[in-house]
Amino acid sequence: MHQRPLTGRQGRICHPGGIESMSSGQHPKSCHPFANGGYRRLFIDGKHVDALSGRNFESRNPATGELLATVAEGDARDVDLAVAAARAAFVGSWSKVKPFERQGILLALADLVERHFEELATLDTLDMGAPLSRTRGGQRRVLGLLRFYAGQATMIHGETIQNSAPGDYFTFTTKEPVGVVGAIIPWNAPLSASIWKIGPVLATGCTLVLKPAEQAPLTSLRLAELALEAGVPPGVINVVTGFGRTAGAALAEHPGVDKIAFTGSDATGQAIVRASAGNLKRVSLELGGKSPNIVFADADLDSAVPASAMAVFANTGQVCSAGSRLYVERPIYDEFVERVAAFGSRLRVGDGINPETDIGPVISDNQLERVLRYIDIGKDEGALVAGGGSRLSEGALARGHFVAPTVLTQVNDTMRVAKEEIFGPVIAAIPFDDIDTLTERANATVFGLGGGVWTRDIGKAHRMAASIRAGTVWVNCYQNMDPAVPFGGYKMSGYGRESGIQHVDEYLNVKSVWINS
Repeated sequence: MHQRPLTGRQGRICHPGGIESMSSGQHPKSCHPFANGGYRRLFIDGKHVDALSGRNFESRNPATGELLATVAEGDARDVDLAVAAARAAFVGSWSKVKPFERQGILLALADLVERHFEELATLDTLDMGAPLSRTRGGQRRVLGLLRFYAGQATMIHGETIQNSAPGDYFTFTTKEPVGVVGAIIPWNAPLSASIWKIGPVLATGCTLVLKPAEQAPLTSLRLAELALEAGVPPGVINVVTGFGRTAGAALAEHPGVDKIAFTGSDATGQAIVRASAGNLKRVSLELGGKSPNIVFADADLDSAVPASAMAVFANTGQVCSAGSRLYVERPIYDEFVERVAAFGSRLRVGDGINPETDIGPVISDNQLERVLRYIDIGKDEGALVAGGGSRLSEGALARGHFVAPTVLTQVNDTMRVAKEEIFGPVIAAIPFDDIDTLTERANATVFGLGGGVWTRDIGKAHRMAASIRAGTVWVNCYQNMDPAVPFGGYKMSGYGRESGIQHVDEYLNVKSVWINS
């Protein structure tokens, strides 16, 4: 559908994805048609509905404090309704939709997302703070995911198997959709996180109840509208906004949910595993990390410096696979850390709606306090601040949650800043002397989501890639992702994979069939 310009509450004219021009020295105000201060309801069975409790909560721009929307606060009763709608759709008409038709729906959704991408990218920026340069830059990935899953919809198949049982039996397997999926996503990338759950659901013939993070719920609601327009039947995709302790917990333990797909913290992941025991529902978890990013003295430093900086500073450090433990070989340690700190100091921090902004705010007051507390902990433990290290609050920045890109130097492996996930723009730079002890140090973490290696020596590259216990290892690059390449963690970083054919398998049951001929 085409969005018409609409008049905001102060009478200003708002255009899709647009921002009202302000006079010099003023802060821009959003004029987004989905974030204009209005009321946003739950999306259940193809309709917008109020929360049964009548409660709501506010969604505010973390850069300015501006009210974007008042959002219905769903709880367990609303989850019950959404699960019932998803179950009815799963056993009803959706079960008769052929793979070719599911593929067509996914392709139609991809076309709609492409047509509305500026609107969706701007909505992500307003709701969670990421710079427009980042949210707009995600277009290829978002569209690639939808079109990859569209391709997978017609590629689901079983096997014929020769068995050794006495007699004459024909055996084969089929793959069937798991059923009703409950998906709980974080706030650090609402559009791509939503599609990472919606894509495999539609490809496999499952149905979905999606609980977006309360800090950034708007993009998921808008995407559900586009899915309906693309031909997704009512009840196949439902969105219940609300809080983790109520709506999220109710979804995780619901007996009518066949699978939970969760992205978020390891502590919440553990709670979801415990909640899933009631009906032994399938669970896939993509959790946190404290990933090692290793720079050898023979690396191409001109490439390694900016990539190592943005391995943490991108999205204000609010990335689960951030390379926040920066191991640097001692002969180049001082030079490299100084260059990374200098790079961070040149990044433009501000409201993400400004196209020139490199680094936006952290999501909330609580996250701001957490990041600043960890910086203080690092200093108390003996780390030195090579760059940043403080809140930024000058001028318009005072309204938001801004932290300077920070590099802590002289860090050792025992410090909390080297062991615990901060989820902010903070690099813990640690020297190393030899490759033999490095592997053990790099793996001395409860996490195992990612890792990076920078070297011109192909032997070192292969040795480290084989040794690092993590779901992804990047060599002479960092954070590269592709719809066809699986992503997920070891250890406390979770289990299951997203992207790739492995992701689709997470949403399928395998049935074995024996026929006595």
